[in-house]
Amino acid sequence: MGWGCSCSARFQGAAVLAIAVSAVVCGCYAVASETSHALLDRPPRVLILYPYDERIAATTAAGEALRSRLLEATEGKIDLFSEFLDLSRFPEADHVVRMGRYLAEKYAARRPDVIVALGKESASFISTNRGRIAPGAKIVAAGFGSSTAENIDLPDDVIGAFATFDILKTAEMARKLQPNARYLYIIGGSSDFDRGWLSTAHADLDEFSKSYETTYLEDLTIEEFVERASHVPSDSIILALTVFKDRAGRNFIPREAIKLIAATASAPVYGPYQTYIDHGIVGGNTVTFDALGRTVGNLVVDVIAGRPVSDIQAPQINIVDSRQLRRWGLAEGNLPPGTVQMHKEKSLWEEHWLAVTVALGVVLMQAGVIAALLLERRRRQDAESMSRLHLLEAVHLNQSATAGALSSSIAHELNQPLSAIRNNAEAASQLLRSGNPDLELIQQILLDIQEDDQRAGDIIGRMRGLLKKRREIDWQEFDLNDITSSAIHIMHGEADRRGITLNTKQPTTELPVRADKVHVQQVVLNLATNAMDAMMDADCARRILTFVTGIAKERAELCVVDTGNGIPEERLSSIFEPFYTTKKAGTGLGLSIARAIVETYGGTISAHNRPEGGAIFRVVLPLARREERGS
Repeated sequence: MGWGCSCSARFQGAAVLAIAVSAVVCGCYAVASETSHALLDRPPRVLILYPYDERIAATTAAGEALRSRLLEATEGKIDLFSEFLDLSRFPEADHVVRMGRYLAEKYAARRPDVIVALGKESASFISTNRGRIAPGAKIVAAGFGSSTAENIDLPDDVIGAFATFDILKTAEMARKLQPNARYLYIIGGSSDFDRGWLSTAHADLDEFSKSYETTYLEDLTIEEFVERASHVPSDSIILALTVFKDRAGRNFIPREAIKLIAATASAPVYGPYQTYIDHGIVGGNTVTFDALGRTVGNLVVDVIAGRPVSDIQAPQINIVDSRQLRRWGLAEGNLPPGTVQMHKEKSLWEEHWLAVTVALGVVLMQAGVIAALLLERRRRQDAESMSRLHLLEAVHLNQSATAGALSSSIAHELNQPLSAIRNNAEAASQLLRSGNPDLELIQQILLDIQEDDQRAGDIIGRMRGLLKKRREIDWQEFDLNDITSSAIHIMHGEADRRGITLNTKQPTTELPVRADKVHVQQVVLNLATNAMDAMMDADCARRILTFVTGIAKERAELCVVDTGNGIPEERLSSIFEPFYTTKKAGTGLGLSIARAIVETYGGTISAHNRPEGGAIFRVVLPLARREERGS
């Protein structure tokens, strides 16, 4: 069987490499030096005979692969010649004789050492004309089957690189892809080569065609081929052989004729040639021409080197066009094992594996960093939660200590309203026992009792708030002036006992801050307690404790000013450190707790000495923002 396809491109990819490797008889040979010994002391001459014209891509693809292999193996030290016999358009015997005579004269002074005949027509031509064109030249024939070689009666010394185009294997592929098909159509043209193909198909598909309602579309015009193919049932298999010529005598490049037919066909079209891919067919079982050309090239290399050679069979392979599989909805899973898919869309990994690998690495790295940050955030939150818990516990202990230190003063302060309540109650009782009680006076006494009771209740309420233990911070908005006044009420009794005068300077406007009310009150109490302790050595007349509130740089400010001896300059930087104290019985925690509380709510605390004596402790807290107040 001869050349019958007309592809526009060679088969490329990993499959070609596999075919070429399996078809190679010998590896790469360093023959540049061997040729000069095996033949003559000059570069070897190789003539490549093409059976048709240069437009027939099948033989052209094989010829180009052959030339490439020869130039590679000989490092370019070879003379290559090419002749296109054009025997498809000019099959007449007169043309063959004229061509033989022309080539004999053309190569009279440059007799080829090896002639490669691509296709059975070229093989028949050179077998007849070898004596005139290149007496004694070695002949390598390729591109047709061994049975065809026997039919054209090739000389025994012709070496064959046979390529069998098995239409039955193509039909078997179609059956796997279309298991429910009921009709089979076989298309062939009107040239001698086309009729030879049709004859072979009748024989090879005899048993296969019995499973279908089979129709041979032959000896039609190209328009009739197109029309018939466009109206076949959708559950049909169409096998396209070759159309070198139609019934009207018009010559075609087979791939172009098949393209016209497949473009409007109503069922999938298959063909036995690789070069039909890209021209509308689904695929077929074929010999790739690139692999065939390199196989022939290796045979020629051995012939030039004088090595023993013998006939070989070029391998076959199933090839499909993935675009046509999608077009007809054919399942990729039904393809025969080892089928090569042309134009298959690469997966993201196949096409961009490097970018995907880098991106994946970056994502994994980012995920690791994020995980580490989340873990660190969790640890920080746990630490902050534990820190707040410790702060709350420390504040509660500090509150208890403050309450203990003020207990005698508070008891004294509480005793006053309680005593007043008792005295007023006794006075009211005596008035009621009199013969003519003064009801207006009794009413005034009852109002005094109510006021004293309210006063006692306020003292107990302040103490209860001071001693209340919390597990969480109670965020709320309040006026810093109110908290300062509340702390002064608590400290008032202790200040009187120590002979200390309490003064306040507050603005008329509110100082809204957002924090835990009790905590800020404890800060004021801690600062006031330290200030009163610092003034114990001062004269009674100079014992003055002043509380000043106001706004400084859009922040709420509280200053606690005493008239004691001040703070040694070398100790100013360390008085807020834990366990630092100048008192004999002090714990050194009051000021450090005050600093911790103030910083928890975004504020600052500082201490300075007054030029006239004493110290100033300044607490600055953020003013509550409007949006917070609105919420």
